[in-house]
Amino acid sequence: MSERRIGEWIAIRTHENGHVAELVLDRPKAMNAVSTEMGRLIGQATAELAADRDVRVVVITSTHERAFCVGADLKERNSFTDADLVRQRPHARACYTGVLELPMPTVAAVHGFALGGGYELALSCDVIVADRTAVVGLPEVSVGVIPGGGGTQLLPRRVGAARAAELIFSARRVEAAEARELGMVDLLVDEGRDRAEALALAARIAGNSPVGLRAAKRALRLGHGLDLRAGLEVEDAAWRSVAFSGDRAEGVAAFNEKRKPDWPGE
Repeated sequence: MSERRIGEWIAIRTHENGHVAELVLDRPKAMNAVSTEMGRLIGQATAELAADRDVRVVVITSTHERAFCVGADLKERNSFTDADLVRQRPHARACYTGVLELPMPTVAAVHGFALGGGYELALSCDVIVADRTAVVGLPEVSVGVIPGGGGTQLLPRRVGAARAAELIFSARRVEAAEARELGMVDLLVDEGRDRAEALALAARIAGNSPVGLRAAKRALRLGHGLDLRAGLEVEDAAWRSVAFSGDRAEGVAAFNEKRKPDWPGE
């Protein structure tokens, strides 16, 4: 494993010969609250990961023992003028869309509090692995705003419109077992196992074709919400992007030769 820092509060660790990247939230004194600078660093890190063709899966983790991320830095916000808030908004959006638009599969490893913007970081991932200490929710209306990092759009896609409305309007916090039952998280693991299980899942995913993984993610994301006919057209376009690739040729050859594929990634 190797590690490099992105500013003071973000680290990128590489695993599985560089095919799995771990984006580490490391602002322990603030329980990873997303300040202007923290958001800027997440945006910078995701831009670098998106451009790295060796990375097949990204896992987002936290170094804090009791939190994944507690959301926006309200202490910083308390000092903001309206003009400050306007200036911050592009950085905040770049933070969350940076995660959402990563072209490779993404996994969030959640323990403790994942609230507001913290839960939106997890929602921006394809899969959420949570341990039994996890507490998730979008409590923004309780402080006079709304979920602004994608929550009003991403949560309904997981749990349905009416359930998302109840969760957002009530601002309630949801503990791990109920969150799994509602579909707010995907995999529920033993306490303290979220990072290990997320990395193990990422390693399994990374064993597959990087071209296929990116195309499958594209089809899943672009096809969601379309009618079936339109969705199948999205799928067909994604299929055509991989059907004549080096990865497809290598995958078929490896299957017939009963060996592990050596993906060219193109």
